[in-house]
Amino acid sequence: MFEVVLSQEILQPPRYSNKHKITTSTANSFINNLPDLNSSSPSNEIDLERITEHFQSVLRFNLDSVAPMKIKPIRDKKLAPWYNDHTRTLKQTARNFERKWRLTKLESFRLEWQHSMTNYKKALIKTKSQYISALIEKNRDNPRFLFSTVAKLTKNQKQTSSVIPDTINSNDFMKFLDDKINNIRLEIQCHSHNIPIDIDECCTSSEPHLENFIPVIEKDLLNIISSLKSTSCLLDPTQLFKQALPKVGNSLLDIVNSSLSLGYVPNSLKLAVIKPIIKKPNLDPCELANYRPISNLPFIAKILEKIVFKQLCSYLQNNSIHEVFQSGFRQNHSTETALLRVTNDLLSALDRGSTAILVLLDLSAAFDTIDHAILLNRLENLIGIKGSTLTWFKSYLSDRYQCVHLKNKCSYQSRVKYGVPQGSILGPILFTLYMLPLGKIIRRHGINFHCYADDTQLYISAKPNEDLCLNQITDCIREIRKWMTLNFLLLNSDKTEVLLLGPKLDKIDNIVVEIDGHLIIPGKTVRNLGVIFDSVLSFDVHICSIVKTAFFHLRNIAKLRNILSHADAEKLVHAFITSRLDYCNALLAGSSCKSLNKLQLVQNAAARVLTRARKFDHITPILSSLHWLPVKFRIDYKILLLTYKSLKGLAPQYLAELLIPYNPPRTLRSQEAGLLSVPRIRKNNALGKAFSYKAPQLWNNLPINIRDSDTLSVFKSRLKTFLFEQAFR
Repeated sequence: MFEVVLSQEILQPPRYSNKHKITTSTANSFINNLPDLNSSSPSNEIDLERITEHFQSVLRFNLDSVAPMKIKPIRDKKLAPWYNDHTRTLKQTARNFERKWRLTKLESFRLEWQHSMTNYKKALIKTKSQYISALIEKNRDNPRFLFSTVAKLTKNQKQTSSVIPDTINSNDFMKFLDDKINNIRLEIQCHSHNIPIDIDECCTSSEPHLENFIPVIEKDLLNIISSLKSTSCLLDPTQLFKQALPKVGNSLLDIVNSSLSLGYVPNSLKLAVIKPIIKKPNLDPCELANYRPISNLPFIAKILEKIVFKQLCSYLQNNSIHEVFQSGFRQNHSTETALLRVTNDLLSALDRGSTAILVLLDLSAAFDTIDHAILLNRLENLIGIKGSTLTWFKSYLSDRYQCVHLKNKCSYQSRVKYGVPQGSILGPILFTLYMLPLGKIIRRHGINFHCYADDTQLYISAKPNEDLCLNQITDCIREIRKWMTLNFLLLNSDKTEVLLLGPKLDKIDNIVVEIDGHLIIPGKTVRNLGVIFDSVLSFDVHICSIVKTAFFHLRNIAKLRNILSHADAEKLVHAFITSRLDYCNALLAGSSCKSLNKLQLVQNAAARVLTRARKFDHITPILSSLHWLPVKFRIDYKILLLTYKSLKGLAPQYLAELLIPYNPPRTLRSQEAGLLSVPRIRKNNALGKAFSYKAPQLWNNLPINIRDSDTLSVFKSRLKTFLFEQAFR
């Protein structure tokens, strides 16, 4: 007796997609068929609403006329997209000769079969290479798409599984998002009953104010539109919008300027279509919490937001209304500049022989829980937004709706009562203005801090024989939590991390940070804005992580190298390898040769894959032929670039203040050489890795003609040439 088990394949229901097929002919037809949209400028809100709806409906109707929406099934196993009529004909010809040879065994048919198969394979490789080349060029600035494409081509499907299960529908997702925000608000309200209302915010003086937006001229509108990326929102034919500007530009200009002058945003521009994107490829797609809700807005709304964004940023910059240590969404600021300042302060403490503690705070759905009334009050009383400008922001935040678009179906429309749209242009800057009073609270406790959007980090140091100021940090976090509760922000204690830094940490016992009753024990490492910090800031763990990830991607690129041109392979190498070697690499100054050599091995391997060099070929000529600076010189290049920017006002003030001009005790020729003062290293070599030490040291070694470069582009060119000669002389 034996048992036979038959496995039955579960058939999944077919999936479909709705798409407009846009070709050159349909694009021309779309533009030619557009009617004259010019009309009188709207004089009130009703006219503006009507004209905006008419404007969008005409574009939609015209698109549906020239390129109707077509429903197409989504195949799990698609034919190779590069397989065309020409390759199909060549394959058929080869198979015909193969059949004739098998029937007759004539040598002539066998030779023809071999010749035809050779032509077919060459054509297939050529078309595949051309297809991939076009794909890489089109999406060169989209790493997510490139990663997915490379993984599919290398049959690495596990990492690219982003199909949302059929058990999840759009209404389920919309309800999950609504419930999530409502539950967070309820949790915050439960905590707020025991907290006295004392937000303690100062008001602005009579000046400055931003009462009216400046009308936009046609030239500025064209520049803004050309700089925007098309969205995948359902409301506008954004692929064709830029091409149609000569016909619709005047009408669009009237809509924009009327919105700015009337202080009103049409309701048709306030519907956000949410498209869920899984946060990480290895997360469970059945868990709704593993998706990030990205709001796609109408293209016209993006244009309007961009115009307001530029004028708001100009007002804030001109009047110095910003948090100095907020690096998120600010010009000339980045995660690298933020971490460079944090590590500089921590290394300075370690150099003094002190022990430091770093706390990384985490917020739950910070962008989605912002209270509109508090935000508007802050804009008016703290920022100085008045008049029609304030009215515009009130209109922008009110009567907003959103729906989830999933599997070609839209959920019910849910009213947005709180928060700012993720994926919008104004959302990030409004969030940073909402968080503006937080810096004053932290400073009151004498604690160093830095913010990047909703990521806040606190750090403080003390001598080994002194108390580590845990009470000071605990009190500060308690007041931060109180302020956040009053502002409807939820501090997530489960994801908050703590790191102790300094020598002889084994002698320090029982270090625990308490947040809302949760005891947080310091970890050996923490991930801070994409960089792994360790207790001595050696970044050895971070470097090992870079090496592991880079080699994974490099192996995938190597599998495709035979069908890639040199230019396309180089684009992939820069997208997946070089970008990782260069991300925040200024932090690695002073790292051990052993650690930097690991990164150099990655670059060497990438160069060999790109040039198809053999394993034991000398690497120096290869790197030189590619004009690639070795890893150590790339780090020096980044530090010197940030130094030049700091001295020229093109970098954050918190970096510029670390650089002190050299003033000799008596008049010397070096006084006019633009040198920087190099600080003394005290107890150990920790400060030798800090920006405040490394930057002056490298800067002073530069030739004077490089230091005196008039423009950033000239400085980059001269610096690259100088370092290249140093590396390969």
